[in-house]
Amino acid sequence: MNADVVVLINYRLERAHESLKEAKILLEQGHTNTYVNRLYYACFYTVSALLLKNGLTSGKHSGIRAMFHQNFIKNSLIDAKLGRLYDKLFDSRQKGDYMDLVRFELNDVADWYAEADNFIESVEKLINN
Repeated sequence: MNADVVVLINYRLERAHESLKEAKILLEQGHTNTYVNRLYYACFYTVSALLLKNGLTSGKHSGIRAMFHQNFIKNSLIDAKLGRLYDKLFDSRQKGDYMDLVRFELNDVADWYAEADNFIESVEKLINN
């Protein structure tokens, strides 16, 4: 793997951890829609790093999602429940960012932080192996 790719993988993992920290701050302030957005992006950056390590990439979020499922969930390299979490965050971020009158309830989304943290940890282990 060339040095530029390694730099980009590490950058995306840094962005994932940064986005997760941002999500925690937003949750504490009650900004649930933006909190969901940051959780999604934390997972998105991690998946992007995983795909890049494996020579895969896409210019679209839906393409990243499809490749993640095709190459890692379907092949049982990553637990299917993590795939379902990624889908939930993808769909929720779309709703929160683009649909009118959508407001996530704190009680409904607060537990997603721990799930996203676990997601990042699990995918990062696969990247590092």
